[in-house]
Amino acid sequence: VQLVESGGGLVQPGGSLRLSCAASGLTFDKYAIGWFRQAPGKEREAVAVILDNADGTFVRGGRFAISIDSNRHTTYLQINDLAPDDTGVYTCAVDRRPTRRYVLPFRGEYLAKGTLVTVSS
Repeated sequence: VQLVESGGGLVQPGGSLRLSCAASGLTFDKYAIGWFRQAPGKEREAVAVILDNADGTFVRGGRFAISIDSNRHTTYLQINDLAPDDTGVYTCAVDRRPTRRYVLPFRGEYLAKGTLVTVSS
């Protein structure tokens, strides 16, 4: 499984950001795809996850939105009203979901390299 992220970079406080992640090489057709965030000095946490058929989602608060283009196996993470606390490495990940019964827990069986988001003026 290969995961290629795009987006990230430097954003001013109050701004918005859209990250994308394209999955390829999938040998299974049921999965969850989403994003972890690791802020400096903090534990990694899942911020948004979606099932491949978009029937289930998880987002960590109203500033996050996740969507998926199932045909392209590509997910998009929208983050609004960014704050300095949102600074960190955002990593796309995929978990297999043989039954699609649940979104969480999200373990990150397959991980992308991660992209740095810095929120600063």
